[in-house]
This record gives sequence, structure tokens and C-alpha cells, in this order.
Amino acid sequence: MKSKTFLSLLAVAAMGAGLGGTAFADTTTTDAKHQSKAEYKQTVKQADADYKTAKANCNSLTGHDKDVCVREAKASYQKAKADAKVMRVSSSAKAEAGEDKREANYNVAKEKCDALSGDQKDACVAQAKARYKQ
Repeated sequence: MKSKTFLSLLAVAAMGAGLGGTAFADTTTTDAKHQSKAEYKQTVKQADADYKTAKANCNSLTGHDKDVCVREAKASYQKAKADAKVMRVSSSAKAEAGEDKREANYNVAKEKCDALSGDQKDACVAQAKARYKQ
């Protein structure tokens, strides 16, 4: 009897993974993906919907099996939200790192301009500002 219940639990978990797999996969794509605030909200909204569906799939179970199913659904939900947060935060960190790199490059270019004087120096500094968006 326990093996049938366990098999039912596995089937429900597999269904939950199948239902949530596509939505959750969107949040774990490559680091190159930039997630805007709107995309973040949409990802969380999809995670909410997937959680409700996975939790509803647990209703056919009883006792410990149901408890485990609900915990797995909640864990998938929390992981999806965490992944969305990481994508949001990492894209902010990447943007900040890009700004830091531009500023560092600008400082080097400006320092190179110090060897010049007069109009040449002014032109060099202007070119550095334009190139590094300062």
C-alpha cells in the first residue's frame, strides 16, 4: 500500500515539475539575460500561478504524502522567486560593474591626456568624456 502512495506522490511531483518547469526555467537562463522590473514581476506572477496549480494537484493526496507534496510545491515556488531575484539583482550588479569599468577607463584616458597641453589636452579630455560617457 505504501508503494502505491509513494508512486502517486512521485507522479504528482513529476506533474508539478512539468507544470512549473517552463516557468521556472525562464528564471534560470544564462547570466546574459537582463531582467527588467516588469519581467521580474511577470516571473513572480507566473511562479505564484504555478504554485497554486502544484498545490491544487496535492489535494488528491492525504496524510504525509499530501504534506510532502505541498512542501515540494512551496519549495519550487520559493526557488523560482529566488531565481527571479538573483536575475534582477545580478542585472543591477552587472550594470553597476559596467559603470565602474567605464569610470576606470575614463580615469586612465584622462591621465594620459595630462601629458598633453593646451588645445590638444582639451581635445583629448573631450574625446575621453565622449568615449566613456562621462
